[in-house]
Amino acid sequence: MTKVHPPFDPDVAAALVAVNEALPSSITPDLIGRLRQMTEAGYTMDLDEIRRHVHIEELMVPGGGGDPDVALLVMRPKRSDAATPLPGLYFIHGGGMIAGNNRSGIDWVLEWMAAIPMVAVSVDYRLAPEHPHPAPVEDCYSGLEWVGNHVVELGIDPHRLVIAGGSAGGGLAAATALVARDRGSPDVRGQMLVCPMIDDRAITPSSTELIGEGVWDSISNATGWSSLLGLAAGGPGVSPYAAPARATDLSGLPSAFIEAGSVETFRDESVEYASRIWQAGGQAEVHIWPGGCHGFDELIPDAPLSREARIARINWLRRILAG
Repeated sequence: MTKVHPPFDPDVAAALVAVNEALPSSITPDLIGRLRQMTEAGYTMDLDEIRRHVHIEELMVPGGGGDPDVALLVMRPKRSDAATPLPGLYFIHGGGMIAGNNRSGIDWVLEWMAAIPMVAVSVDYRLAPEHPHPAPVEDCYSGLEWVGNHVVELGIDPHRLVIAGGSAGGGLAAATALVARDRGSPDVRGQMLVCPMIDDRAITPSSTELIGEGVWDSISNATGWSSLLGLAAGGPGVSPYAAPARATDLSGLPSAFIEAGSVETFRDESVEYASRIWQAGGQAEVHIWPGGCHGFDELIPDAPLSREARIARINWLRRILAG
């Protein structure tokens, strides 16, 4: 039975026709390889292209507890006063926990750096299903911890560090913020969670509204979570460091920016997460973009809806990173 959901924005609906011809709305385990290929081809910049915009440095930093080293991509503005520390942004790429690398989604980061001079660090975490939980979040935290311990040499103001990510990266950003809070470092000023993947239970209306429609439908979401958690997905005892919506205590977290489209799997869990942050005494800014599918601004970056979403992110970053 077809479920009722809000209508897609007309620009989004038109773009989805071409998108779904290239990759089905429903990502099943047999399509993980194809998703990785398309992510690499369509959403991942090469190093030479990134160098045209910013200075870059590739680093390998220690993983935690005997884990493999973690690859970081450090990006600095080409024009800046090296003696003056800049805000820092720690970026975690998307890809459903199963695709992408630390160059995926960097167009967002470059846009933010153009608007706000900052030092940005993008982490390359291990992917599921080859590396299930806790490998991805532990890699993300190890990279963040290293950044926190090396802010001086990176030229980052230690009091102006934010975490950001989209989709799986948004979920991992939320999880990394929880880990940083619970382990006591580093100090994080804000968390930008763009259409975050935070709940494996599929218990909200939006988590089951889309089947064979849009981008990252309920079937895709089940693939992502089962890749990360195996048979534990959806059951009892899943760690909030895997699925942040599972956290019973959202107090003491950095200020949050949370957004989603009104026609996407993550809509309701995003709103609920923000509500629970408020109820715990924290701060959150929430945007639910009418007619937006998952990742709509990457599909149609020049559409009015996408421009509004991108401006909202920059405005929040300006406020949260103000000296």
